[in-house]
Amino acid sequence: MSVKECGHHSKGRGKLLRKIIAGILIFLLVVLITILIIWAILRPNKPRFILQDTTVYGFNASVPNFLTSSFQVTVSSRNPNDRIGIYYDRLDIYATYRDQQITPRTSLPPSYQGHKEVNVWSPFVYGNMVPISPDFSLALGSEQAAGSVFLTIRIDGRVRWKVGAFISGRYHLYVRCPAYITFGSRSNGFIVGDNAVKFQFVTRCSVSV
Repeated sequence: MSVKECGHHSKGRGKLLRKIIAGILIFLLVVLITILIIWAILRPNKPRFILQDTTVYGFNASVPNFLTSSFQVTVSSRNPNDRIGIYYDRLDIYATYRDQQITPRTSLPPSYQGHKEVNVWSPFVYGNMVPISPDFSLALGSEQAAGSVFLTIRIDGRVRWKVGAFISGRYHLYVRCPAYITFGSRSNGFIVGDNAVKFQFVTRCSVSV
């Protein structure tokens, strides 16, 4: 075989390789555009969360710079989409006071939420002698003595969207639920057990994905 023939075959293989790569890129581009068009038509909406109630079993801020608390919260989530399911791969719930975390995270079980379905969780959220800053400790003690404390129940997690057979990548989920706890004569909760007071809120939470 001559040098000229070898060069000709080499150029032919190079052209074939470029055509294959171009074909793969075009195929991937068509798939991506198709997914984006479907996504735009379906217009997925983020889930809606509601804090239904909070039962306070303990709330002790008498030790300076430390807080011991125990709650059971009931949170519901609704999938507002007609054709999109939601995978909750990871959900962690905890309480904060003035943006400072006052309880460790409690993990909720992974779950799948179909079209228009509602999920309800009732986890316990508690912390024993959790350190808090001196400024927050003074403010918390003053608010509790005055009869009311404003807390935020937070949920952080990862979700995926399911459209037919297509499942998206993971997205961060942030949920913030306001909880207004009252004490003493100002309390608007009702006793449900030994030293346990239940507060019904039915408060809509802010959700970002």
